[in-house]
Amino acid sequence: MASQMQNLTARDSVPHAIELPASTAWPIVLAFGLTLVFAGLVTSPSVSILGAIFTVAGCVGWFREVLPHEKHESVPVTEKVPAVSTNRPEVARVKWMTQELNRARLPLEIYPISAGVKGGLAGSVAMAVLAVIYGIVSGHGIWYPINLLSAGFFPARTTIEQIAAFHWDALIVAAIIHLLCSLLVGLLYGATLPMFPRNPILLGGAIAPILWSGLLHSVLEAIDPVLNKRIDWFWFVISQIGFGIVAGIVVSRQHRVRTWQQLPFGVRAGFEVSGRSDEKNGDKSRS
Repeated sequence: MASQMQNLTARDSVPHAIELPASTAWPIVLAFGLTLVFAGLVTSPSVSILGAIFTVAGCVGWFREVLPHEKHESVPVTEKVPAVSTNRPEVARVKWMTQELNRARLPLEIYPISAGVKGGLAGSVAMAVLAVIYGIVSGHGIWYPINLLSAGFFPARTTIEQIAAFHWDALIVAAIIHLLCSLLVGLLYGATLPMFPRNPILLGGAIAPILWSGLLHSVLEAIDPVLNKRIDWFWFVISQIGFGIVAGIVVSRQHRVRTWQQLPFGVRAGFEVSGRSDEKNGDKSRS
C-alpha cells in the first residue's frame, strides 16, 4: 500500500509541461542588417540604408522579447520512456587472428633504415654505370656525365671540352651529390615500398623514377642551368629507372620488422598494470 502511494505521489509531482526560453529569429535579422551595412560601404549607399533598417528592426524586436521579462514557451513533458532497440544483439568481434586486420592503414611490417641505405647504395652504382655508358655512347667520354652533374659549382667550365676533361674537384663534388641523393631516395623507397606489397618493383622501378624525372624537368632550369642545357633526358630517365629497379629489388629482399599495429591499444599506448606479469609467473610456477 505504501509503495502504491509513493508511485501516485511521484506521478502527480511530474509536471505536464515546462517553461523554456522562446525561440526567436530577430538575431538573424540583426546579423543580416549589419552585413548589409558593411556591404554597402563597397557597393552602394542604398544597401547600407536597407541594412540600417534591418539592424534597427532586429534590435527592437530582440529587446522586446527579453526586456523587461524574457519570453518563454511551454514544452510538453512525456512520461513514457522510449524503448531502446537494436538489430545487432551480439557484439561484433574483431578477428585479430586473420591476415587482414581492420583499419590496417599502416603497413604491418616495415623495412629497417639499413634496407634503405643498402638500396640507395646499390642503385647509385647502377645509375653510375648507366651514366658512364652514356658518356661512352655519346662520344664525350666517361668524365662528361660526372662533370655535368657538378657543373653548377663550376660556372667557368661551359664548353664541352672543359666538361669532358678530368677534374678532381668536380669528381669529389659529383660523388657527394650522387651519394646523398641516392641515400635519400633509398630511404624513401624503404619507407614507401611496404605500402605497396603487390608490385613494389613497379612502383620503385617505373612510377617513382618517371615522377621524379618530371619534377626535375620543371625545376632544373632554376637549380642548375648548365645541367639543364646539356642534359640528355632520355638517358637521364633510363638511369633513373635503372636506379629504381636495383634499389627496389635490394630493399624488397631485406628482412622486414613488424610494427606495433597488431598489438592492443593498451600496449601501444604504454599502459602498465602492476602485478599482471607476477600473476602470470605465479600461475606458471604453480602449474
